[in-house]
Amino acid sequence: MAKSSAKPAKDPFRCGECGWSSSKWVGRCGECQAWGTVEEVSAPKKLSLIPTAVTQAAQPIGDVALDSAKARTSGVPELDRVLGGGLVPGAAILLAGEPGVGKSTLLLTVAAESARRGLTTLYISGEESASQVRLRAERLKAVDASLWLASETELGSVISHIDQVKPSLLVIDSIQTIGSAAIDSAPGGVTQVREVAAALIRLCKERSITLVLVGHVTKDGSIAGPRLLEHVVDVVLQFEGERHSRLRMVRAIKNRFGASDEVGCFDLHDGGIEGLPDPTGLFTTRHVEPVPGSCVTVTLEGRRPLLAEIQALVSAAKDVDYGNARRVTSGLDSPRTAMTLAVLELRANIRLSGRDIYTATVGGMKMAEPAADLAVALAVASAAKGLALPADLVAIGEVGLAGEIRKVSGVQRRLQEAHRLGFKRALVPIGSEAKIPGMEIIEVSRLEQAITKVKINNG
Repeated sequence: MAKSSAKPAKDPFRCGECGWSSSKWVGRCGECQAWGTVEEVSAPKKLSLIPTAVTQAAQPIGDVALDSAKARTSGVPELDRVLGGGLVPGAAILLAGEPGVGKSTLLLTVAAESARRGLTTLYISGEESASQVRLRAERLKAVDASLWLASETELGSVISHIDQVKPSLLVIDSIQTIGSAAIDSAPGGVTQVREVAAALIRLCKERSITLVLVGHVTKDGSIAGPRLLEHVVDVVLQFEGERHSRLRMVRAIKNRFGASDEVGCFDLHDGGIEGLPDPTGLFTTRHVEPVPGSCVTVTLEGRRPLLAEIQALVSAAKDVDYGNARRVTSGLDSPRTAMTLAVLELRANIRLSGRDIYTATVGGMKMAEPAADLAVALAVASAAKGLALPADLVAIGEVGLAGEIRKVSGVQRRLQEAHRLGFKRALVPIGSEAKIPGMEIIEVSRLEQAITKVKINNG
């Protein structure tokens, strides 16, 4: 009997996150290790090559009108800064963040400010009732006649509201709560989120409606749902902030209409959320007299330079080293701080063995860039010697394992911000070639040289 030459069918189960396929259903993807993303897919159909009617005739790119694609202000300058000018008609924006960080508060404020500027706005809440959202709007003073509100979880009902209100701005809070009975999948599942988002994006682009989608994040901080969602939207924003801090940051991860490295700073308080055009005061403290163990540096959040103060506390030296000294960091990268401490002791002869060392940033700021290494080293050396650094000094530079001070990017921009806020002296890596009128710039090549310049090596 002749053997069949038919090809075996492809694996019918596929991961909605990474595309990994399997011959049987499994609860966890074997490639990306995501749970609940493997679903059965139908056999692919052969695509038809018959031409169909076009929605709009092709034309030379120079003849395409720009009036309908100009950005409109959202009423929140800090958000406009991150978006690259404002809300673009037909754009799809994904705002992701942890629960309770303030996503709904920010978007309700944006919706109200846009409504006050004449844009008809529709706010769809899938997680709260309309009365709950209205209660928050009263507290935020976000009530306007052009702001429409509905609580829906069905895609068809959402489209009916869009047809009725005809908004210029549509906010969906959140995309994981919207489902469709036409899709054979559980609400909030990978297939539901992907298909519902694709339908809303397609509708909003056809009608030139700015669409803002709220997305949840997973335990590791990544955006929940299919990764495809990040590719089909025009802008991806990450909303960050610590629960015990009032500071919130909106970071652009992807932006088709502007820079993807911009950061917006906000102050979240009982009365609502406000933009912070100059948030440096949150990360520094002004002491009446110089205090040992404190050093100011300038970090770059996207394109924005921010002054940040690093504080250190070093316990008294012990006669016997028991080898159980504590190393505690807050807001700094622990492995990098440990490396800087080792270099400080071995290359600059600052005795730290057997002494408890605590390092922290002011205001709950998180810093991971190497440009803060020099400030960390000087703060610890100042605390260890009990000698305060000059109050008008900033330190910028990366510390290498050999004790060298390496160059970092954006030194000129960092020093301009420091000089604007009243700092008169700066320690920078040699070869930085920065020039600021009225500011003394000291270039150093090694860590021990930097310590000598600030006169804390002979205490």
